[in-house]
Amino acid sequence: MVEDSAEPVTVVVSRRVAPGEESRFETLSSKLTLEAANFEGHLGATMLRPEGKYDPEYRIIFKFDTQGHLSNWLKSEVRKKWLAEIEPLLKAPSHITTMSGLVAWFSVPGQNPVQPPPKYKMAIVGWVALFPIVTLVFWAFGPQLSWLPLVPRVLLVTAVVMALMTYVAMPRVTKFFSFWLYPHKDRSTKR
Repeated sequence: MVEDSAEPVTVVVSRRVAPGEESRFETLSSKLTLEAANFEGHLGATMLRPEGKYDPEYRIIFKFDTQGHLSNWLKSEVRKKWLAEIEPLLKAPSHITTMSGLVAWFSVPGQNPVQPPPKYKMAIVGWVALFPIVTLVFWAFGPQLSWLPLVPRVLLVTAVVMALMTYVAMPRVTKFFSFWLYPHKDRSTKR
């Protein structure tokens, strides 16, 4: 579990659904996700469907702005109510992985529990995503921002770059380089 902190927290919930219950599970899971959006600090959620017999799990990835807000959601009565309807549809108990910081950038469907790749690989893949974004931001907005003093200019540019890295670039780049970040032999032993 992640220590209580003021940094965003990502949670991956993996669930194996009983055959024939997929539609009902997806409906109930979507309703559960809508309820989570009403809780303070909720930053978003995504459902990843199973990719075949080698990856038979649904994964629901959601984020909260702090561990405290996540804990409020996890302990809530509304969540318990929806889980009481979802759990009978499962073949096995849910598996929950919680992570924070840059490790969340390197989460790939099929990796559960999430085991981060070596730091040198994270650095290289992070740079592959960062370089074009920074170049594009400076090319597109550099002249318009040149009048700002250094600190506000860097603050603005880094805020844009981090948002693009977190929500646009890293999910795609991590998936593209998953063969290298998580060699096949590691991915087949994820459970």
